[in-house]
Amino acid sequence: MTTIGLTTRDVARELARRYSTMTHEELDVLESILVPMKFQKGEVILKEGEVCKNIYWVVKGLVRQFYFKNGKELTEYMAVENTICMSIESLFKELPSHQQIQAIEPSIIFALPKAKLEKEAVRNVNIQMLYRKILEESLILSQVHADMLRFESAQERYAKLVKRSPQLVLRAPLVYIASYLQMTPETLSRVRNSALVDDRG
Repeated sequence: MTTIGLTTRDVARELARRYSTMTHEELDVLESILVPMKFQKGEVILKEGEVCKNIYWVVKGLVRQFYFKNGKELTEYMAVENTICMSIESLFKELPSHQQIQAIEPSIIFALPKAKLEKEAVRNVNIQMLYRKILEESLILSQVHADMLRFESAQERYAKLVKRSPQLVLRAPLVYIASYLQMTPETLSRVRNSALVDDRG
């Protein structure tokens, strides 16, 4: 499949470049696993109560992972281009997900079905390495986010997000950014204005 100038082979190469060295034959295997998907703005990729069966690689667009608590939406994670997204607990326990994944922008995503990935990982060391590195990255990102919320001030949290993911800060609605950083939209506005003044100063 060709999409936005990228073929499934291009996506397989990018995943290999990022996570594991691969031969042409191994790239063939990875390419055969990948499933292209297209979502409109606001469309749900994974519903609450569904079992997450895929690891999602965002090729174009912006997606968010969120859940409901006391009737409020709380944003857990957001992914821009060349980023992985999944409901990791649902994926591994094969239980209904408490989280939802939704496209914030029109998005093109390639799914890596867990069942097929694991089947190939058993007989292919580089596919196994790719799988492991993806999971390691996901766990590290979760830990970094948890530590940021535990130990850093609102200003520090915002500054870290700007440094780590400037595209996210530019494109995601403020209400989602505020929720992700666990602050009110009003606090986020004050922090942003303060950061702008500091930059100009």
